[in-house]
Formats: sequence, C-alpha cells, structure tokens
Amino acid sequence: MSAGFMVVLAILVFVVVTIAKGVRIVPQGEEWIVERLGKYYGTLKPGLNIILPYLDKVAYKLVTKDIILDVQEQEVITRDNAVILTNAIAFLKVTDPVKAVYGVTDFSEAIRNMIMTTLRSIIGEMELDEALSSRDMIKARLRESIADEAVDWGLTVKSVEIQDIKPSQSMQKAMEQQASAERERKAVVTRAEGAKQAAILEAEARLESSKRDASAQVMLAEASAESIRRITAAVGTETAPMLFLLGEKYIASLERLGSSESARIVVLPADLQEAVRGLIGGAGRR
Repeated sequence: MSAGFMVVLAILVFVVVTIAKGVRIVPQGEEWIVERLGKYYGTLKPGLNIILPYLDKVAYKLVTKDIILDVQEQEVITRDNAVILTNAIAFLKVTDPVKAVYGVTDFSEAIRNMIMTTLRSIIGEMELDEALSSRDMIKARLRESIADEAVDWGLTVKSVEIQDIKPSQSMQKAMEQQASAERERKAVVTRAEGAKQAAILEAEARLESSKRDASAQVMLAEASAESIRRITAAVGTETAPMLFLLGEKYIASLERLGSSESARIVVLPADLQEAVRGLIGGAGRR
C-alpha cells in the first residue's frame, strides 16, 4: 500500500470525523448547551445544527418537556410535637436552559431539597389536625414558596402535589389509644346518663304511685265516712239493725278465712256461738 493512498485515506477519515463532530441533530423536546473553549457559546434547538468541530463541545443536554420530580417521604414535626410522614411530587419545566445548567449544580436535586425544607417549615407551623386536613393549603403555600427560586434557576414549577400525609406509626398507635379512651369515656357518660334518667323515672313513678295510693285512701276514707253516715241515718236509735250487720260481716269474714287456700288451721273464738246467738237473739228480742 503506497504512502499516497495512506495520506488520502487519513484525510478522508479526518473529513468524515470532522463532519460528524460538526453536525448535530437535536431531538424534539431537548435543547443542547454548546461551549466554545470552555465558555458558553450557544443553545442548539431541536433539528439540524452545525457547530465548529474541535472548538465547540456539547456540554449539556436538557429535556424541555415537563419533568416529574419525586420527593421522598420524610418525617415532619408539627407545632404540637406530633410526628407525621409526608411526601410530594413536583412537575417542572426548563424554560431557560442557560440558567438551569449554570445557575445551580443540579437543579433537580436543588428543587427536591427546597421542597422538603419548605414542607417541613409549613407543616411545622400547624397542629396535627390542621396539617392532616389542609392538604390543598399546604400545596398552594409550597408552590408559592419555591416559585421565585425556581425562576432564578431557569425553571417553572407547574404544580406541586402532596402525595401522602399521615401520622407516623407511633402517632397512629397513640391516636388509636386516644380514640379508644374517648369512646370509652363517652360510653361511661352514656351509661351514667341512662342510669340517671332511669333513677329519675323510677322516683317519679314512686311519687306518682304514692300520690295515687294517698288519693285512693282518701277516697276510701270518704266512702267509709259516707257509708257510716248513711247507715247512721237509716238506723237511727235502733241497735238491732246495727248488730245484725255486724254479725253478718263477722260470719262473712270467717267464711273467707276458711275458704282461703293458704289457710290450714282456722282458730275460732271460744264464744263464737254465744256471740252469734247473742247478736241474733238480741236482734230478735228487739
């Protein structure tokens, strides 16, 4: 192989390599940062681009599509010293590639750490119940807090979502114990209230029964008095009818006593016959 052929081949290879180094095709959704001799020179847009070989270098390739940035779960302490676990997700877009590569070392890591720090600060100002129920408010404050810094880094924060916010395992256990104690307290109060109402109703029932018994006794007394007045008016000064009535009631009482199922022995007065005979005889003589 001759020396001339080798030179031509070398020149051909050099030309091909030079063209390859000078032609850059940028995909849609990306922008490339070009440096010339170590200094920022320009930004290549999507499509065919020509750079100066050996002097220009593609230093950074940036994605200009929306970037999904996951913020890992972290422990946050609330104002009332409760520990909760929370994580987030951010949607970013590179709007100024130059600031994104030269304004901060790693914009993704910078935004992630800023979200974590800001999230701890916001939740640290809240109490546990407020933090668990104010997801939308936390999200709005978080986006507002990091928006200005993101602009300085050539980024636009399109949205920040709180994926999850929940008490830690120890806090969940404490909350379950507290809820159980609260339920038990309510049950005790309910039972005590029921016992109180039952006692009140029982007392009212006894009072009403006593009133009715007293009223019945008064009515019986009045009826007995009326009966005595009528008998007295009917009998007048005669004693025979009175004795007859007493004898009749006396005998009726003995009959009821003898016919009672619980009565096994009936004790009669020794002078029963004489007493009845005296009553009846006295009434006959009258």
